Amino acid sequence: MAIEIERKFLVTGDGFRNAPGVRFSQGYLSHTPERTVRVRIAAEQAFLTIKGATHGATRLEFEYPIPLADAQALLALCGAGVIDKVRHTLVYQGKTWEVDVFAGANQGLVVAEIELQSEDESFAKPEWLGEEVTHDPRYYNANLSTSPYAHW
Repeated sequence: MAIEIERKFLVTGDGFRNAPGVRFSQGYLSHTPERTVRVRIAAEQAFLTIKGATHGATRLEFEYPIPLADAQALLALCGAGVIDKVRHTLVYQGKTWEVDVFAGANQGLVVAEIELQSEDESFAKPEWLGEEVTHDPRYYNANLSTSPYAHW
């Protein structure tokens, strides 16, 4: 069974910007508190992801590669709620961070995520890290697709 334990933070500095970035487009075919079904294109790869309800910083996550043409067709079903962002990936003191720089209706939002082995796992925080928003549902990508940052 696939378990995701993820903490999420706002980003207040530019120290991550030299890290490589990949453009993502993603949309939600289903979005309820109990589960989300996401389609994502990352560069030339595509994925279908099913996530369960979040409990603390933990939830079930199942991700499967799908053909790029299928993902493009599925994204068209998502309508105006498709999220565009560039994800920068870097290692800081032994831990991998993913920093999402949002575009479109979420422009101006920059969020960093770290996946952990347990919710209480310790880690060093980069100097560009701001407030933790792990438990604020406004920052869930699924919610950003229906209630974008520009409308807050």
